[in-house]
Amino acid sequence: MSDQPDFSQILDALQEKYNTIDQNTDDHLYGLLYSKPITYWDYIQTDALLNLQIQRTTLPDEMVFIAYHQINELIFKMILWEISQVAEKKDLDAAFFEGKIMRISRYFDMLTTSFNIMREGMEVEQYMKFRYSLTPASGFQSAQYRLIEFASTELINLIDYRFRKNIDRNTPFTHAFEHLYWQAAGKDHKTGKKSTLLVNFEKRYKNEFLRFMETYNTKNLWTRFKELPEEDQNDKDLIKAMRHFDYTVNVTWVMAHYNTAVHYIESGIGDGEATGGSDWKKYMHPKYQKRIFFPDLWTKDEQDNWGNNI
Repeated sequence: MSDQPDFSQILDALQEKYNTIDQNTDDHLYGLLYSKPITYWDYIQTDALLNLQIQRTTLPDEMVFIAYHQINELIFKMILWEISQVAEKKDLDAAFFEGKIMRISRYFDMLTTSFNIMREGMEVEQYMKFRYSLTPASGFQSAQYRLIEFASTELINLIDYRFRKNIDRNTPFTHAFEHLYWQAAGKDHKTGKKSTLLVNFEKRYKNEFLRFMETYNTKNLWTRFKELPEEDQNDKDLIKAMRHFDYTVNVTWVMAHYNTAVHYIESGIGDGEATGGSDWKKYMHPKYQKRIFFPDLWTKDEQDNWGNNI
C-alpha cells in the first residue's frame, strides 16, 4: 500500500477551475514551482503601509494625528466594502442585511470610541501649532466618508434641510450636489462664494461623486431595505440594527468628533477656527441638519429631537 497522499481530487478540481476560465492547468502548476512562499509582511505590505506617515512639522504628536486619520480611511474602505455587498446582492433577505449592517455598525462603534485617541492622545499645544501647517486641508475632505453617506441613504436625506422641499428624485444630480448639507460648510453664507477648502475638494472628487450618486441612487441601503418583502421590513432585529447604524453614524460618532474639535479649537490657544475655515459647529452638530439615513424607522418626535439630547 502506498503511503503517498492522493491528490487526484484536488487536481481534478484545479483542472475544472482553469478550464472554466480557459487557462492551461499545467502552466499554473509549473508556476508554483518557481513562486516564493508568502510572508506576512509581503501580504500585508507593511513596509509600504508604515512609510505613508509623512510629517509636515517636527512636533511628535503630528504622527498620532496622521496615523489616526489613515486608520480611519482604512476602516471607511471596509465599510464601503460591506455596503457594496448589500447593494449588489440579488436575493437579499433580512438575515444577510442585518449581518452586514451590524458589521458596519461595529466599525463605526470602534471609530466612535477611538476619538479618545485624538482627544487624549495629543498635547493641545502641539496640535494648535502643527494644525496651521494643514491649512486649508480638513477632515471635511474625506471622500470615502461622503461615499458612505451616498451609499447609505436616498439623496434627499443628505440635502441641506433648507432646500429639501424643492428637490426630488427628478432633480439633476449636478443641482442636488450643490445643495448637499456639507456644501454650506464650504460657502460664505452671505456671498455664496466657495472656500478654497471646497474648491479643492470638488476639483479632485466632484466627477467621481456624481457618478457614485447616480449608481447608488437605486441601490443604497435605504432603497434596498424598502425593496425587501414586507415581512423582512418588519423584522425586529433588522430594524434594531438599522436604527443603531443610523444613530451611531449620524449622532454618536459625529458628536465624538464634534467634542474632540471643541476640546482643541476652543482650548483658548489659536483663533478658534477650523483648519479649512468651515462653520464647523453648524456643519458637524446633528441637530442643525438632522441627517437621518432611514427616516421612516424613527418617530416624528425622535426626528424632531435628533441630536438635541447630546
